[in-house]
Amino acid sequence: MTEMADPGFESRLLVLEQRLRLLEDHNAIMRLMYSYGPSVDSGLAGVVGGLWTEDGVYDVDTGRMDGRGEIESMVRTHPHQGFIQQGCGHIMSPAHITVEGDTAVAVCHTQLILRQLDGNGYQVSRVTANRWELKRTPDGWRVTTRTSRILDGQEESRAILASAFRHA
Repeated sequence: MTEMADPGFESRLLVLEQRLRLLEDHNAIMRLMYSYGPSVDSGLAGVVGGLWTEDGVYDVDTGRMDGRGEIESMVRTHPHQGFIQQGCGHIMSPAHITVEGDTAVAVCHTQLILRQLDGNGYQVSRVTANRWELKRTPDGWRVTTRTSRILDGQEESRAILASAFRHA
């Protein structure tokens, strides 16, 4: 039977195209998110800032950064450069990603692991809940807002993790 004689061919092809686009979106979002750790740990401020839209927001419990310029400046600060010199790793868990058209939300954990000052191993400095809000741009997926809250028992942190399941 040829596709011309198969009345469901066009609809199945459309479904396959939609599923493929969703898989490609998930892959692109994961690549974007997972590039944060290596770029911030190597001090590549422009790469880190480029993950966000020009007016993107990075809202951390330690402070809020508005726009790429402030995000890039954070990478250049003395505290962050000190982490790099000490030895650090920003490690991300697999994300729960929900794509809706040209926007997406991803929720995950991150850990900041620091090398101990005496050089004898590493220690987890903090574990955070993260909500990444993203949009499709002409340059690919970019972060519009990333909200990170330390997991210290507060409701706000747990609410970020629970937000992954609002549409489930």
